[in-house]
Amino acid sequence: MTSPEGAAPDRTAAPDRTDGFEQLREQVSDLAVVVARQTRTIERLVDGAERPAGSAAADVPLLVDLFALHTDAATCAASASEADRPAFELLRAGLERLIVGRGGAVVAPLPGAGFDARTMEAVDVRAATDTAADRTVAELLRPGLVVGERSVRPAAVVVFQSAQDSGDSVRQRNS
Repeated sequence: MTSPEGAAPDRTAAPDRTDGFEQLREQVSDLAVVVARQTRTIERLVDGAERPAGSAAADVPLLVDLFALHTDAATCAASASEADRPAFELLRAGLERLIVGRGGAVVAPLPGAGFDARTMEAVDVRAATDTAADRTVAELLRPGLVVGERSVRPAAVVVFQSAQDSGDSVRQRNS
């Protein structure tokens, strides 16, 4: 038989139940906070999946008005004095940030960019001496506005066209 020094601790004695219940209450409270956070995260993800990004949230009439102000600020910057030009440029840049922040995009292709019929309108054609410049932007006349996948106002551009393509176009129209 065993001696009292080697005896196993007496597990039949009742542990302090108030201490155990307090720990259990804290753990349940912590778990409730974690579950609430995960629920909010899941709800945000579901809301984002149900609504296509940018298209449903975009306020098109507001974006059209902001774009008109953007265009006016750019025009004023181009014709303003050297002292006033930075103020109009800052206004134009701020309006562009507002447009982008509300789901729109300003279309302002640089010379040499490829012509995109979805977002640009060719208002004039220039003869291209280099065939690599064929169907590229020669000059931006007026920027455009895109909201989501929709072109609200196409950018007005002048497009290079090679002499060989223009002759082919004339022959196709005449035949």
